[in-house]
Amino acid sequence: MISRIARRAAWTACAAAVVLLTGCAAPQPYDYTALRQAKPQSIVVLPPLNQTPEVAAPAGVLSSATRPLAESGYYVLPVAVTDETFRENGIISANDAQELPLAKLREIFGADAALYLDVRQYGSVYAVVRSETRVTLHARLVDLRTGEQLWNGEATASTAENKGSGGSVVGMLVSALIDQIVETLSDRSVQVAEITNGRLLYAGRPGGLLHGPRSPLYGKDGQP
Repeated sequence: MISRIARRAAWTACAAAVVLLTGCAAPQPYDYTALRQAKPQSIVVLPPLNQTPEVAAPAGVLSSATRPLAESGYYVLPVAVTDETFRENGIISANDAQELPLAKLREIFGADAALYLDVRQYGSVYAVVRSETRVTLHARLVDLRTGEQLWNGEATASTAENKGSGGSVVGMLVSALIDQIVETLSDRSVQVAEITNGRLLYAGRPGGLLHGPRSPLYGKDGQP
C-alpha cells in the first residue's frame, strides 16, 4: 500500500514537473530562412478573403494594409491600381484573385511577392455586459517567383483592451450599450483594423516581417 502511494506521488511530481517545464519554455524564434534568401523588394497586396458576415470588412482592412509594409521598407503596389488591374482582367471577387496562379500574378503585376490576407473577425460584438469591436487578421507572404511561402502571421486588436472590468452589473450594462451605439455609429472597425494591420505587418515585431530593402534597418533584423 505504501509502495503504491509512493509510486503515485512520484508520478504526480513528474507530471507536475513536465507541465512546469513546458509552461516556462521560451517560444521558438520564427524561422526567417526563406524570407532572408528570397529578399523580396516589391509586394502586391491581394483583396482579403472575408470569413465574417460584415460585407465592409475587406475594404476596411485593405485601406490600411499597405502603409506598414511601405514604412517597413518594401515597395507596395497601390491598392487602387491593383483593384483596377484585377477588374480589367475580369477578376471581381477576392476568392478569384487569391486563386490566380502565381505566375499569372507575377506577369500582371511584376511583383516579387504577394500578400494574402484573411479577415477572421471584424466588427462589433455585444455580449450582455461588454461591447467591443474586434478585428483578427491572418496573413501569408508568398514568393511569386518560386511559389514558396516566405512568412505568415496573425494579429488581433480590440476596443476592449484598455477597458476595466470593475463596477456594478447595471453600470457595465449601460456602458456596454453606450459602447455598442458609439461603435456602430462611428464604425470603429476601420480604426481597429488599422491597429491590427500595424501589429501584423510592421517589421521588427517578434514573429513579424523583416525590414525591406528601402529601410535603413534592412539586413539588421535579429542582429545584436
